[in-house]
Amino acid sequence: MGKEKAGALTPKAIGNRIKAKGLQKLRWYCQMCQKQCRDENGFKCHCTSESHQRQLLLFADNPDQYLDTFSKDFYEDFITLLKRTKNTKRVHANVVYQEYVAFREHVHMNSTQWETLTDFVKWLGREGHCVVDETPKGWYITYIDKDPEVMARAKAAQKREKQTADDQEKRLSCIEEQIERAKASSTSYHATEFTDLQRDDEEERVTFDFAKPGSSKTKDTTAAASSKPPPAQESVFKAPSAMQDRTSTKKEKERKRPKSALEEILEQEAKEKKRKLEKESARRENWLTEGIVVKIVTKKLGEKYHKKKGHIQEVRKLFTAFVELDGGDTLKLDQTHLETVIPAPGKMVKIVNGPLRGMRGLMVGLNEKNFSVAVKLKEGPQKGEQVQVAYEDVSKLHAS
Repeated sequence: MGKEKAGALTPKAIGNRIKAKGLQKLRWYCQMCQKQCRDENGFKCHCTSESHQRQLLLFADNPDQYLDTFSKDFYEDFITLLKRTKNTKRVHANVVYQEYVAFREHVHMNSTQWETLTDFVKWLGREGHCVVDETPKGWYITYIDKDPEVMARAKAAQKREKQTADDQEKRLSCIEEQIERAKASSTSYHATEFTDLQRDDEEERVTFDFAKPGSSKTKDTTAAASSKPPPAQESVFKAPSAMQDRTSTKKEKERKRPKSALEEILEQEAKEKKRKLEKESARRENWLTEGIVVKIVTKKLGEKYHKKKGHIQEVRKLFTAFVELDGGDTLKLDQTHLETVIPAPGKMVKIVNGPLRGMRGLMVGLNEKNFSVAVKLKEGPQKGEQVQVAYEDVSKLHAS
């Protein structure tokens, strides 16, 4: 008998792994199960499998929800790629699409509400997400940046420009009012008249008289200059009372003066930061997190999986979880089909929603009147303290 080759190091196994890394045919891809088959026979076997049939039952129950989810995921990934790689440059739509489909686990277009790339590009133009134009070479798109930070910066710049223009108009109007008051109060005011330069026909001859240093003319001029009295010098120091009045009036003006554009911008940024902190501390719609124990509450998968418990291995798109059951099966479920699990006192739990989201602690006891549990925190700034958390905001921690 010949030597047996190692199964993982045979040329056939290496070739299979290399082929599996690349892109496969779209018609052999199952979007519901997110599984790519290599040939028609493999796709046929997958369609007859139990896991695929369970996913089809979920899809048949609410097809519009899944279609909207796939369409939303496709749009968000496409726009994110366009924003990061091309930003606001004009680019061919097919170029961006080829870069998008190069990622193996992308959402395929045949599972969305758009049948072709042209329909998707037209929808982007109608909704105002991009500027689209058709040319003989195809459709071109230009991303419209609607980032709140970018729009806030543009709004602040417009506000500063408007403030500067208003200040200039106020100064000009103040200067005009001063000129009008000066004209009204002065009786001997005459406006300056500009005339053309006029010269006489006869040219005047200019003569210079240079006198010697020792002559009598220079002595007369020096004597006349020395006979003039020196100008009186005023004191640069003022009385203390005048200085105090001046500082007090300056302080009053500072109090009464309006806020500058920079001060208004700083106040607005402080308010926005405060709002962000309040939003972060508030409750969120998604509570799924990895490592917690959950219970299946839907009956659409049959009595076999109803009320079964498992732990979350992975969370995708905030509302989809891959749950590994105690029996070893792994199911892909939506958040609406799951609920949290309250353990017995003395077990570790994790807070999944509310201001203390993500904190771990020890289960102390139940409060049935308020529908809450007492948790002693093991981490965070309130470490060691005992807090009350609602039933739906806490779940048992999986013991790895």
